[in-house]
Amino acid sequence: MRSDTYTIIFTSVVTIVLGLVISFTADSLRDRQEINEALDIKKNILSVLGYNQALSVWTDDKIQSVYEKNIKEISIDANGREIEKPLESNEYRKIYQSTENGSVSGYAIPISGKGLWGTMFGYFAIDPDAETVKGITFYKHKETPGLGGEVDKDWFKNNFIGKKLIDVSGNLVSVEVVKGYVSSTDPNINHKVDGISGATITGKGVTTFLKADLKKYDPYFAKIRKLKEIGSL
Repeated sequence: MRSDTYTIIFTSVVTIVLGLVISFTADSLRDRQEINEALDIKKNILSVLGYNQALSVWTDDKIQSVYEKNIKEISIDANGREIEKPLESNEYRKIYQSTENGSVSGYAIPISGKGLWGTMFGYFAIDPDAETVKGITFYKHKETPGLGGEVDKDWFKNNFIGKKLIDVSGNLVSVEVVKGYVSSTDPNINHKVDGISGATITGKGVTTFLKADLKKYDPYFAKIRKLKEIGSL
């Protein structure tokens, strides 16, 4: 009969060996996971900036190549000033500028905030005029499928395209997700989109955090609008 000591030793050895195998496997996959996460971020940025029609057939290398060729990462401070080499200790924000045929074709910024069940993460794109919506996308959320989960569906995202972020006085008003449908006679129709049936809280969440995030970046975009107004850009 095997002693209790033998059983304990055998169990301990097996546990240690399995632990080492799992640890080694996790470490060996970590680099690949980080590469995949970075690639997924680039895919989402390209998608919201209008490259989505070709993304489904592009290889990873093609996505990387298109991103490096067309996307410029800009760091800004709280006052909208570009920062050459931001320090980790300094507060700064990233803007992703898209350029095609030598001209700026849009800007993308990260957006995030609370929905019904958790934090929603996505990207928001703005046309070169710094006031018109180019696109919106959500790549991570916990909203209910068929209800709040509709935020990542084309029918909802397409509603944002062409909407205006500023009013006639040049003030930031963002875009509001209404309850129900936007009336064709609403004087603020350019700043509103149809809501999702049965997902009022999700819609309110998007409205709230979208405006909050746009406020953080508005000093930068306000400068662009000013330069266009005086014909210097």
